[in-house]
Amino acid sequence: MSVEQPLWRALTGYRVLTMAYAIALFGYDHDEYARPIGAAAYLAVLAVWTLATVGRVSSAERCTLRFLVADLTVAVAGILLSPVVDTAGRVGPTLPSIWTAGAVLGFALKGGWRWAAVASAVVGVANLIERGTPAQDTVHNVLLVWIASVAIGYVVEVARASERTLARALEVDAATRERERLARDIHDSVLQVLAMVQRRGAEIGGEAAELGRMAGEQEVALRTLVAGGLVPAARRSPEQVSRGGGEPRPGPDGSPAAEGGDGAPAPAGPSAGPSAGTATDAADGSRDLRTLLAACANSRVSFAEPGAPVLLETRAAEELAAAVGAALDNVDRHAGADARAWILLEDEPDEVIVTVRDDGPGIPEGRLADAEREGRLGVALSIRGRLRELGGSAELLSVPGQGTEVELRIPRTARGSGSR
Repeated sequence: MSVEQPLWRALTGYRVLTMAYAIALFGYDHDEYARPIGAAAYLAVLAVWTLATVGRVSSAERCTLRFLVADLTVAVAGILLSPVVDTAGRVGPTLPSIWTAGAVLGFALKGGWRWAAVASAVVGVANLIERGTPAQDTVHNVLLVWIASVAIGYVVEVARASERTLARALEVDAATRERERLARDIHDSVLQVLAMVQRRGAEIGGEAAELGRMAGEQEVALRTLVAGGLVPAARRSPEQVSRGGGEPRPGPDGSPAAEGGDGAPAPAGPSAGPSAGTATDAADGSRDLRTLLAACANSRVSFAEPGAPVLLETRAAEELAAAVGAALDNVDRHAGADARAWILLEDEPDEVIVTVRDDGPGIPEGRLADAEREGRLGVALSIRGRLRELGGSAELLSVPGQGTEVELRIPRTARGSGSR
């Protein structure tokens, strides 16, 4: 909703209420007017004009400059007509009374403080002419209207600027989320195939070697694009290209596993655990996270779970399972063939916590930062990126020689309905 829209609604109500107030003042003091018929005629025109133009002050689009000038003309005409219809020497409110401020506020809402300053200056001059002499109370009222209208116009300009900034920020956030989603999908699928083609081509030789070289170049270029251009392909060293083109470790079914962004294999989405196409476990479209994580358990991976089902929205459950799979693949890749891992699933009232711990050598200090600079974003995208999109967090704690622990947290209201 527009930030300034409530102000337009308030102005609409203000014009109607102050029109009724001006008529009530005349009704109370009508016997003191020298020409009450003239005053009544003007107030009748004011009432018709106010009610007929209610829709014109409902939004900035409908409130045109031509209408604002006409509205201000009605107000100024009422001010200048007041000494004509009133008793000579009587000091009282002008015919439109405080309705005049509504005309000035229309300029403030439409054009900001500059328009408000001009409109309030016109009203001020009309009031000075109506009084004949610049009395203290007249000057006070003129300055009050001028300062108030300018301040409101400035606030409106700030509100519009803030609204534009917020709209741009939301657009950037949406674009960033979509980029990260696409980057994860590419990282978990296309890059692993290119890396495998490069290594196999080099092993076979001949024409296959040339094909492998081209696949390696495309893998480097695509990885750079996924990383947001952090490391231009032309500046990557042969060692970086070689590390990026290693053959992925075969998966349980003989197919290549996705290469992790930090040099570790990453799962191809939720299929790294159970099949993503299995039916949901609950009628409301949620899944039991226990069934997804249980598929990750084997002779080297232990899984501890609650006794009751841990239900999450399907998309959230699958993305969390994919993040766990990426963490386990990193264990497989870096902790060694004899390393063991433990998965702990905790079901809290407000959030779900999954902890993946291993007894490997740990991650050397600065290794993850180096991996990101090299364009390897397994932890940044496959783990942290997934949790961030779900509204959760991923914390990684590693001590050299004492293993690594990854703690994944997502709220019960995790955003899991985004489309792929």
